[in-house]
This record gives sequence, C-alpha cells and structure tokens, in this order.
Amino acid sequence: MMRQMIKTSISNDLKFLFILTDSWFSSKDNVDFITSNDKHFIAALKNNRLIALSEEDRKNKRFVRVDKLNFPKQTAVQGWLKGYEKAVLFILQVFTNKDGSTGVLHLVCSDLTCDNNVISTTYKRRRKVEVFHKSLKSNTNLAKSPTRMIRTQSNHIFMSYSCHIHVIFMSYSCQFVQPLSSKV
Repeated sequence: MMRQMIKTSISNDLKFLFILTDSWFSSKDNVDFITSNDKHFIAALKNNRLIALSEEDRKNKRFVRVDKLNFPKQTAVQGWLKGYEKAVLFILQVFTNKDGSTGVLHLVCSDLTCDNNVISTTYKRRRKVEVFHKSLKSNTNLAKSPTRMIRTQSNHIFMSYSCHIHVIFMSYSCQFVQPLSSKV
C-alpha cells in the first residue's frame, strides 16, 4: 500500500523531498524502495533495530541495538542500518508526554546533508498528518463506507474529505463568534 502510494505520487509528478514513516514502515525493503526512487526517508526505528556507527563495525558485522547506544543530544550521527548498504544519519529525540513522562524516539534519515534540527522539525510534520487522519476518520466515518464498487468508494472518500473541510471551516468561524451578552 505504502509503495503504491509513493509510485502514484511520483507518477503524478508531486514535488516532495522526504517520506516520513513510523517504525512499522522502516523495514530494509521499504527504505530500499524509497531510495531507489530517488527520494529520501526520515523514519522512526524500533528499539531492537541493529546499527553500526563505524565503517569497520559494519564490515565486521558488529551491530548494536539502537536503544543500547548513547547518542549525543542535538547531534546527527552517521552510521549504517543492518542490511542496508548506504550510510544514514541517526538522531535521538527526547520529548515530554502530556502526563509528564519522558519519551525517546530514534530517527534515521537517508539525506546525509541534513542536521539534527532539519530531521526533527521535518519529522514533526508527520504528527500533523496523524491528527488530520484521526479527525477525518472520527468526524466523517471515512473508514465505515458500506460501498463495494470503485466509483461509489471514490465518491464516499471525496464526500468525506469535503465534509471534513466544511467541519474545519465551521470550527474556525465558531472561534470568531462572540457569545451573546445576557443584557440585551
């Protein structure tokens, strides 16, 4: 599914630099596919993903779990993913959850010209897409389409998007409406 979406985006001549993925889509096959189509990726890594931080370690197959390494904060570190031949950049992103707990996210980027700031700010955009999809699914019942034919499915998707846009406009307009005073 993801690869088909990438192919469609490229064939439709969409302009983009990065493909942002969570850890579920950061497999060797997926990152190979992305880079073979002349695109870069920024992906989260699972804690058990194996990496090498030197060319010598990679050649001697001395890989270490990403969660066992102490990455310097605010710094991109060059290394290699196990099974992936090209050098990549790794960063450690530490964040605070709403409940006050601390979370850690290991990110990998295929563009060696990036720095920590570019990688982390670009990856944050993925969160906005997640919020959009969650809102689209819960406010318009996008996933609950009873349709079976391609044309009716397409119509349902189009109407869900249209409805979602209408909901967004309504929410903005409600922000600017002043409550009526009790003294009229």
